Amino acid sequence: MSQAASGAAPLVPVLAVVGVGLIGGSFAAALRKQGAVGRILGVGRQRASVMEARKLGLIDEIATLEQAAAEADLIMLSAPVGATRPLLEGLLPFLRADTLITDAGSTKADVVKAAHAALGDRVGQFIPGHPVAGAEKAGPEAADPMLYRGRKVVLTPLPQNRAADRERLQRIWEACGAQVMVMEPEVHDKVLASVSHVPHFLSSVFMWQVATAADSDLRMALAASGFRDFTRISAGSAEVWRDIFLSNRAAVLSELREVKEALARAEQALEHADGPALEKFLERAATARRLWGSRSGM
Repeated sequence: MSQAASGAAPLVPVLAVVGVGLIGGSFAAALRKQGAVGRILGVGRQRASVMEARKLGLIDEIATLEQAAAEADLIMLSAPVGATRPLLEGLLPFLRADTLITDAGSTKADVVKAAHAALGDRVGQFIPGHPVAGAEKAGPEAADPMLYRGRKVVLTPLPQNRAADRERLQRIWEACGAQVMVMEPEVHDKVLASVSHVPHFLSSVFMWQVATAADSDLRMALAASGFRDFTRISAGSAEVWRDIFLSNRAAVLSELREVKEALARAEQALEHADGPALEKFLERAATARRLWGSRSGM
């Protein structure tokens, strides 16, 4: 039963979403669907985007950053990670003492540094987070209230955060249908470099290589499901992924070195026409993928 149906006060009386695209819009839509939010304010750089969000019912009002800081009980920053510090600096002069801020950035160590630099002794009002969910689509029209259903959300709380605030944010994400995990920022960044950032990097590199080939039109005319599946994520926001790669540069570069070693091993087997070695390599990869798929349901 939703909170609205039960007559209980919403978990978030006033929510402000800074960046009402796929991630921020889906967060607002999920809470709205569960009756877990009262009023929703939308803040964005592009007025056309926030106007579309209001038209779609994702937000109730278009607001400024100052209004969000003064009125919201929870502020979700859903913007490129490079914008974290200036956004927090813009919120600080108007921020209520009881307002909680979180984010949806795909890297966390740099976000923590930005929060300390921007908020100073009020950094306890910020709890870093990362919903491990997404799609190749962007903008308010891509928002989906079911996006977080059954998906992982990582929180990397700060020592300055109050226990009550951490528990409240966990309940809010659980209302969206998410499964919350807690870890250190550095651990998050290392793991996500492997299973999120590098896959996107490789997909983009491959897509670039095909798109710039002399016979790219012919290649794409013959491309089918394998090409579609491998390149799907390369269609994501270039601005967002630029910031992710740069902010998690050390971990991504370290992971890429390991990928190059694995590629060299497979390439060597192919170059030497070593069928048994190549089959063993492929079978280990296939088995690992099947096991992961059976556990995750993907």
